[in-house]
Amino acid sequence: MKLLAIDTSGETCSAALLQDGTLTQRLETAPRRHAELILPMMQQLVDEAGLRLADLDALAFARGPGSFTGVRIAASVIQGVAFGVDQPVIPVSTLAAIAQGAYRRSGQTRLLVALDARMDEVYWGAFEINEAGLAEARDSERVCAPEAVPVPEGDGWYGVGPGWTVYQSRLRPQIGAALAGILEEGVCEARDLAVLAEAEHRLGHEVAPELAIPVYLRDQVTRKG
Repeated sequence: MKLLAIDTSGETCSAALLQDGTLTQRLETAPRRHAELILPMMQQLVDEAGLRLADLDALAFARGPGSFTGVRIAASVIQGVAFGVDQPVIPVSTLAAIAQGAYRRSGQTRLLVALDARMDEVYWGAFEINEAGLAEARDSERVCAPEAVPVPEGDGWYGVGPGWTVYQSRLRPQIGAALAGILEEGVCEARDLAVLAEAEHRLGHEVAPELAIPVYLRDQVTRKG
């Protein structure tokens, strides 16, 4: 299995190559430079592995939610590359990848992911880690006010993501006793996208390049991401 994943949905920009179970990643915190950095990152990874882009089995990208501009960059780049090498695309939720990364770092298996959506709202998703060690959504992802996020069933949930930093005083009372703690702020990383994308590839959950589109969650955009 040879899969290349990219993320430009937040302040970090990353690309990861998964080759026969081995992960290699390039990551840089560089707001507003994603369009400049992402293609060279991708090319460097395949060059160092002695591959060509055409040798890949699939491409994956963080579909959103996140910065509107950033999510569009990843979608357009992955579409262009996929068309050029005639490969399928695997869109992966940004929130799921953040949950996957939180599990990788902390071992916690119940994760409430929040991103700052601006306009006094959060992008929100609840995930549990399954027996295969993969983040699975427990509810539909949404954008809403911090006071409107759904309270998950059970306890032992951990908050993760920059939305908790911004809205912790409003999210904590809403989740109440179900919240066991808040983890170190997590970001979306391509290495975690790649792990989730590999599982999707095995299930045949791929799309043609022209269907690799962003998921914004918010229909009306009145501020730039």
